[in-house]
Amino acid sequence: MAGLMLVIMIITGTLLAMHYTPTEDLAFDRVDLAMLDVYYGWFLRYAHANAASVFFMVVYAHILKALYFGSYHGERQYIWYIGLIIFILMMATAFIGYVLPWGQMSLWGATVITNLFSSIPAVGQPVVIWLWSGYSVSAPTLLKFFALHFTLPYIIVACVFAHLAALHNVGSNNPAGVENVPTISFAPVFVVKDIFAFFITLTFLAVLVFLFPTELGHPDNSIKANPLVTPAHIVPEWYFLPFYAILRSIPNKSGGILAMGSAILALFTLPSIQGTCLRSSSFRPLFGFLLTIWIGDVLFLGWIGQLPVEAPFVQLGLYATIFYFAWFIFFIPIVTFCEGKFSAFKF
Repeated sequence: MAGLMLVIMIITGTLLAMHYTPTEDLAFDRVDLAMLDVYYGWFLRYAHANAASVFFMVVYAHILKALYFGSYHGERQYIWYIGLIIFILMMATAFIGYVLPWGQMSLWGATVITNLFSSIPAVGQPVVIWLWSGYSVSAPTLLKFFALHFTLPYIIVACVFAHLAALHNVGSNNPAGVENVPTISFAPVFVVKDIFAFFITLTFLAVLVFLFPTELGHPDNSIKANPLVTPAHIVPEWYFLPFYAILRSIPNKSGGILAMGSAILALFTLPSIQGTCLRSSSFRPLFGFLLTIWIGDVLFLGWIGQLPVEAPFVQLGLYATIFYFAWFIFFIPIVTFCEGKFSAFKF
C-alpha cells in the first residue's frame, strides 16, 4: 500500500510540476490555475495532496506493525534502519511540498521551521541563509524547495529498493519469530489479501479526493502568502503534529529542537536497547501493554500539537513528552531485563 501511494504521488507530482512556477508572484496563482484550467487539474492536485496523507497513514501503521512484531531484532535491524531513513526522507519531502503552494501556512510554516536551525551553535545562521538562499523565505527559497521536492522522491525509491533487498536477505515469512510453525503459500492467500488491501486503500483515497478534498489541510493555506500578516495559529500538517507538540513543549528553543530530533532518532536505538530473545508482542504481554500506552501517548501528542500554545496544553504536552522518552530510556530496558531474567521460552 505504501508503494502504491508512492507511485501515485510521483505520477501526479510530475504532472503538476509541468504547470507550476516557483516564484512569489506566480506560485499560488499557478496552482489555482492548474486546478481550474488544466484538464482534470483539480484531480491531480487533490490526489497528490491526499495521497501524501494516506502514505503517512500506511507508513505509521507499518512502523507500528514492526514495533509489535519486533521486526528490528538481530539481522533485521538493517531493515529497520533503512525504513527509518525512508521515514525521515518522507518527512523532508512532505514539508518541502507543503511550502510550494505558497499559501499563508506554507510561508509561515517554512519560516518557523527553517528558523529552528538558527539555534545550532556557530553554523546555525549560515545554514538558515543557505536554506532560504537569502535573508527571508522568498522566490529563491521556492526554487530550491521545488528542485528538492522533485528530487527527493527518487531518492526514496532507491531507499525502498534497498529496504526490500535487506528484507529479501532475511525473509518476511515468519513475523512471529517462532520455529516449526505451519506455512501458508503466497498464492492465492496473500495475493488475494494484497489485492483486497489495494482496493481498500484506493477506495479510501477516492473518498478523500472526491468528497473531502481539503479536510486534512489547513484553511489558511487557501489564502495567498502575505509576509505582513501572521496567522493566528501556525500548525504543520497532521502527520507532523506529535513532533511539533514535542518541539513546543520545551520552553527553551534549542532544547525543543533537540527533543524533536531525538524523538525520531530514539527509534534507531530500539535494536540495541531491546535485546530480548522474544520478538513478537504476542508472547510479551508486558511489552504489548507498554506499547499500547506509548501509542496512546503519541496520539495524545498529535492532539496537543494542533491546539493553541497556552495553558494547560503546553504542560500536558510536556508530560506526554517526558513519557515518550521515558519509554525508551527506562521502560523498555526494564521490561527487556525482566523478560530475559524470568522468561523460560526461547524462540
